[in-house]
Amino acid sequence: MPPHVQLVMGPAGVGKSTYCEAMQNHAAAEKRRLFVANLDPAAEEAPYSLSFDIRDLITVQDVMEELDLGPNGGLLYCMEYLVENLDWLQEELDKFGDEDYLILDCPGQVELYSHIPVMRNLAEQLQMWGLRVCAVYLIDATFIVDASKFISGALLCLSAMLQLELPHMNVLSKCDLADPEQVERLLDFDSASMIADDALRPTKALTATSGLGTHQEGQEAHGGAEDLVVPEEPVGPPKRGLRLNKLTYAICSLLDDFTMVNFVPLNLTDEESIGLVLQAAHQLTQFGEDLEPKDVDEFPET
Repeated sequence: MPPHVQLVMGPAGVGKSTYCEAMQNHAAAEKRRLFVANLDPAAEEAPYSLSFDIRDLITVQDVMEELDLGPNGGLLYCMEYLVENLDWLQEELDKFGDEDYLILDCPGQVELYSHIPVMRNLAEQLQMWGLRVCAVYLIDATFIVDASKFISGALLCLSAMLQLELPHMNVLSKCDLADPEQVERLLDFDSASMIADDALRPTKALTATSGLGTHQEGQEAHGGAEDLVVPEEPVGPPKRGLRLNKLTYAICSLLDDFTMVNFVPLNLTDEESIGLVLQAAHQLTQFGEDLEPKDVDEFPET
């Protein structure tokens, strides 16, 4: 079995398959062994080279036709079927060597990573087989350049972290398509509470240093609902009332209390950015620390 496995997760459309393709191409360019497998039974044609595919076991289309289920119900059934038939997955994993690195392209239904225990059970089984597993959760940078959407995305990330209980990193995908100044501005805020403060008081200038965009150890929470003065009158759009403002600050305070929701930006047009994200994922499972150096001639030809 491959000793190191990366679970690539995130909402539908964030670019999980594109991420897997970029990582595979980057590793190939550096003459490194990196394999990708598909665990999404609803996926269409994969853009990367497949090592194995859950669609060889079960597909959403077949389930929908045979059981008269919708797309979401069909996908949940497929993932539960996978967990009930882990012998198939174990056989596929046994084909890999001790120095191989595997990325699993997972489905995009967010409920799989929030309250339905399918992915949690899968992750636990992988660890019981002795694999070092990490989770990479992707969020679309073009979607969360708005402060309110940024907070929603951070909650999705936190929910997955708590549900799966794996070494975890959050990646902002499609940074090459988003406004770089907006992305940098959001990542530079010290805390989620400061983002809410800025969103609810657009006229107030805030100074930010290293914040949600950094990935540093020992980072402490900055601010919170109790540290910020919630305006007595509604601010921003007229529909935003005092109660909604208090709820927003309370949610941001929750994010700040955990002090674990950080983001690593990914620009697929920049090989250095791809390498940094892959290196950060390797650090989560300590990949490469137990490998012996190789001569150039020992690497496989591409």
